[in-house]
Amino acid sequence: MEHTLKALSISNYPLYTTTVKNLKTYVRRHPIRTQRFLEILPGFVSWSLILFPVWGSFIVPEWVAYYVIGFAVYWVYRSFSLAILAIAAHFRIKAEQNFQWRSDLELQLPDTWDSIHHIVVIPTYKEPISTLERTLTALSTQSYPLQNLHIMLSFEKREGRDAHDKAAQLTKQFGSTFGHLWTTFHPDIEGEVKGKSSNTNWGAQEAKKHLIDTEGYAIERITITSEDADALFHHHYFSALTYSFLTIEKPYNVIWQGAIVFYNNIWSVPAPVRVLASMFSVIQMHILMRRDRLINFSTYSTSLKHVDDIGYWDTDVIPEDYRLFFKSYFTKQGDFEVEPIFLPIYADAAQSDGVWSTFKNQYEQLKRWAWGVSDDAYIIRQYILAENVPFWDKTVRVLKTIEDHFLWPVNWFAVTVAAFLPPLLNDEFNRTILGKTLPQVTSSLLTLSLISAVIIFVIDALNRPPRPGGRSLFSYIMQPIEFLLLPVVGFFFSALPGVDAHTRLMLGKYIEYKVTEKV
Repeated sequence: MEHTLKALSISNYPLYTTTVKNLKTYVRRHPIRTQRFLEILPGFVSWSLILFPVWGSFIVPEWVAYYVIGFAVYWVYRSFSLAILAIAAHFRIKAEQNFQWRSDLELQLPDTWDSIHHIVVIPTYKEPISTLERTLTALSTQSYPLQNLHIMLSFEKREGRDAHDKAAQLTKQFGSTFGHLWTTFHPDIEGEVKGKSSNTNWGAQEAKKHLIDTEGYAIERITITSEDADALFHHHYFSALTYSFLTIEKPYNVIWQGAIVFYNNIWSVPAPVRVLASMFSVIQMHILMRRDRLINFSTYSTSLKHVDDIGYWDTDVIPEDYRLFFKSYFTKQGDFEVEPIFLPIYADAAQSDGVWSTFKNQYEQLKRWAWGVSDDAYIIRQYILAENVPFWDKTVRVLKTIEDHFLWPVNWFAVTVAAFLPPLLNDEFNRTILGKTLPQVTSSLLTLSLISAVIIFVIDALNRPPRPGGRSLFSYIMQPIEFLLLPVVGFFFSALPGVDAHTRLMLGKYIEYKVTEKV
């Protein structure tokens, strides 16, 4: 069997080997040129796919029809896959929420469990002190010994006096709650991009100086968590993390990811934002079941030894989570993965003072998420230059990431309007059987995806926290009706920010990191 696989290896083909060698040589010789080409590529692809049904309807309407039908089939597949895996993830999460992780640690790993320490880095910029108090209060309810939790509040120096005042107040409130509560003030450093990645890098290295360099803790026995300032961990999170760290085969080749659910303020945001938060929450639950697609997002943990080995978070990027994964993946030559923790991590949905400000806040957050496509140039370059990484593994990893990023702005247009363009714009094609039936065929296919929408609604309803102050009958009636907003919400809060991000990257109009406002 081994000989057969070796014979089938793509690297055995001379043409492939020569092509790859030439490509690597070109990329190394022309780093700036290839960087700009790879930054232009996502916008070129997404705009081409968005505009193809328009001009193609006049020239090759049959090709447009097959494109639309193919995309509809793809969308139905993605919808059913999401629904089925979301159901499985829901039951896993419910089971593991009720599991007594601390007791299991004490019974199964009596001699080693309490030797594991956890650093939690909380990068923060202009978050209200009430948000930080809520986050630290949630950490203080962990079932894992609090003296083994070491918190680094990493403020930005440019926040000024307010940051120092918040640091002093939080140290007074929580200074004796954990093993350590440190505060630091990340300065503006030339060459760095202002944002979460550079701040996390600073906070992580400062924590390492305190705990390892000064106090002599063993770096091999420490995890490090990047926690968004609004994130609230399930109270068993660090017990579950400790158990996995001690029992997994390669603890220094792993990032751990919980289920990010945007439920902290779900009942206080406008209906369109609430629908988005519900969708994102169920999507984040389902993705825990897809190890081939699972990449750390927002709030996650890894070993301190690992981030120290790879040089911590990069300071010249905005999207830090995907960059950390692929930096880890290629540094460890493909021997790296994300391990799911089936426990919820509660986060805030985008919110601001007033409905319109909330919508703007949500749009900016999604544009920043869509800006993750800027990492694709790095990912593709590493894919080309990588040595000793299994070909098919890296290919699947990278292609699935590119698929998600490149199609972000395309999905809405291909699913909602593309099917109507060929019959509408081309009278001759409209008189053909294919032209007459295209809208009905795609509509029938996409109707199947409504089954997925119903399942998403049910899973969301089962996982949402209770509404403060109870619920009226009208509230129960309106909850499923809100999901009818999805086509409109999808345009303004998925397609548009995606197009915005892709176009800015294509034109070299790089965005600045904007913190999602918290209220």
